[in-house]
Amino acid sequence: MVVLSDIDIKKYLSSGALLIKDHLPECISMASVDLHLSSQFKMYKYNDLTHIDTKEGVKDHHMHSFLIDEGNSIVIHPGELVLGSTKEYVKLPYDLVGRLDGRSSLARLGLVIHSTAGSIDPGFEGNITLEIVNIAKVPIKLWPGSRICRITFDKLSTPTSTPYDKRPDSKYLKSVGPGASKISQD
Repeated sequence: MVVLSDIDIKKYLSSGALLIKDHLPECISMASVDLHLSSQFKMYKYNDLTHIDTKEGVKDHHMHSFLIDEGNSIVIHPGELVLGSTKEYVKLPYDLVGRLDGRSSLARLGLVIHSTAGSIDPGFEGNITLEIVNIAKVPIKLWPGSRICRITFDKLSTPTSTPYDKRPDSKYLKSVGPGASKISQD
C-alpha cells in the first residue's frame, strides 16, 4: 500500500471519488486531512449499568446523547469515555483505506481519540465515531469545531471486491454523529 500525498488527496477530492463534506482546503497537509470535533456526543449512564454484556449490547436507554451549543465546551474527566464524532462526513472509494490518528498536541495532554478503531474501510460513508478517553489525572476541556484528529489514506493494489457499503453486515454505514457499539449484532 502507498500513502496518498496532498497532491493525490486533492485529485481524489476533485474527481469526487473521495468525499470529505465540509472539509476546509487549508486542512489538507502533506499526507493527511485534519478533521474537526462535532457538537454531538454520547456517554454511558454509568449509574444505570452494572456491566455491559457483549452478547446483549448496549441499549439506547443506557446512553445519554447530547449536543454542545456553539461556543461551549465539554469536559472529559480522568478515566472517562465519551463518544464523539467528526464534523466532516466522509465517503471512501473502494480503493482507499482511511487511517485515523489523534493529534500529538492532544495526546500530550493525555487525550486518546480512538481506542482501537482507527481504520476506515473502503466504501465506508458517514461521520467517523471517536472513542475519546482522558488518561490524564486532570479534566480536559474540548471545544466543538476544533481540530481533533487527522485521516491519512492508503491506496489498495486493486479496489476491494467487498466494500463496506456492499456488505450485509456493515453496522455503521451512513452513520450521522457518534454511533454507540453494535457489538450484539456480531
